[in-house]
Amino acid sequence: MNFKNITIAGSGVLGYQIAFQTAYHGFNVTVYDINDEVLEKARGKFAGLSEAYRQDLGATQEQLDATFKKISYSSDLAEAVKAADLLIEAVPEDPAIKKEFYHKLAETAPEKTVFATNSSTLLPSQFAEDTGRPEKFVALHFANEIWKHNTGEVMRHPGTSQEVFDSVIAFAKAIGMVALPIQKEQPGYIVNSLLVPLLGAAVNLWIDEVSDIETIDKTWMVATGAPAGPFGILDVVGIATAYNINKMEAEETQDPLKIKAVEKLKKDYIDKGKLGVLTGEGFYKYPNPKYRDKDFLK
Repeated sequence: MNFKNITIAGSGVLGYQIAFQTAYHGFNVTVYDINDEVLEKARGKFAGLSEAYRQDLGATQEQLDATFKKISYSSDLAEAVKAADLLIEAVPEDPAIKKEFYHKLAETAPEKTVFATNSSTLLPSQFAEDTGRPEKFVALHFANEIWKHNTGEVMRHPGTSQEVFDSVIAFAKAIGMVALPIQKEQPGYIVNSLLVPLLGAAVNLWIDEVSDIETIDKTWMVATGAPAGPFGILDVVGIATAYNINKMEAEETQDPLKIKAVEKLKKDYIDKGKLGVLTGEGFYKYPNPKYRDKDFLK
């Protein structure tokens, strides 16, 4: 398959990064979201992202201008996918929302369109039948700040065709990713199978009042040499994603600690608009979080 026109559904923390990275590598990109107001916010985020590309990748003004010319916007799903060779879904990490989206998508997308979910924790088989084209459905997961942490995890489900799997691997490479084929479904892929338990343990330590946020982060940073601790990482990932993951775990397990975590995340962070780096405040304040202070590890 020869992908040229890519639609990104969802312009949140990862959606807008995927869109920009894809356009930067020469693909035609349409960004879809629920309304024009949300899309206008995405335009603003692209301006900030272009500066990151300039600093981190040495992108020239000519390259950035060419990138912006490759990006279009639409709040009409049928319009957004009418020419799509590949649609990458990056809607909220909620099974009900994703299922509803795929039902609508199945009715509007051309037969040629391959669907890929960027879900962080959910399995493609959970939505394969909802897509109406399970053989053309795969998972394609990126790490945050994808222009620097350029992993492209490609995970098939039992019904994914080999041609589609190979094509999405080739696409991931074409947009500058290190393609990581995953032959068997695994919740959390590889990256999050390693990362989510760490972040969950940190939240449990905090909620159970074993220690405070800064001390937990300091412990991890000193002990491992990592540039950020779990709560600094959560700010980058996005507290909304952390909330949704903890909410699903709380509903499944009825663990009192998880239930308490969900309540605290909602009351003290979600409801106050403290969603992490994206909003300028989460567990830390940005652009200069405390864990980057030269004396933080003392």
